[in-house]
Amino acid sequence: MAVSTTTIPARKGWSAHLVAGTNIRLIDVEGGQAADLWAYNPADHDEFLSAQHSRVHMGQAYPVAGWTFVTNQRRPILEFTHDASPGRHDCLAAACDSFRYQLLGADPDHASCEDTLIAEAAKHNIRVARAPQPFNVFANFHVDTDGRFELDKCLTEPGDSATFTLLMDAVVVISACPQDIVGFQPGGPTSMAVEILDAPGVSP
Repeated sequence: MAVSTTTIPARKGWSAHLVAGTNIRLIDVEGGQAADLWAYNPADHDEFLSAQHSRVHMGQAYPVAGWTFVTNQRRPILEFTHDASPGRHDCLAAACDSFRYQLLGADPDHASCEDTLIAEAAKHNIRVARAPQPFNVFANFHVDTDGRFELDKCLTEPGDSATFTLLMDAVVVISACPQDIVGFQPGGPTSMAVEILDAPGVSP
């Protein structure tokens, strides 16, 4: 049973300072939506969840339930404990940013996951200059047999979810991806929700 549930509006973000042992569930409310996830060590802002270190740690390219994500200091920070979705997730693609949208011809003020991370991290006194590689939850990105990197449509249905356990104290940031030019989010950006399933200690 959830201790709290928070809706993340389309194109917006959420963050919280969570202690080790906290379980959280990320829910795709309307389906077909991806979310970027980051986690920072609140005691050392230079340490954060690292996709590239996690791929080496797990010996796999794509996250699945059972994965332990590690930091850039190779310490466990997040466990992917349960997957109630089609099981397509990514940690190869960079977060969308203002430079990406400029190249795509978007308005200069187009929202981006990097901007969301910077704003949410600042609420916890964490200064982020550029977004590290995120864990792209529900993103159906993959490398084809010919080596092409494809951003295929998200496969999630309304209510699909992914559950995680914090393995160390962390500031977790989640962005409901605002990408509406490259069409991997059917129907355009929509809202997400995050549930705190138990709370040994939470500082929103």
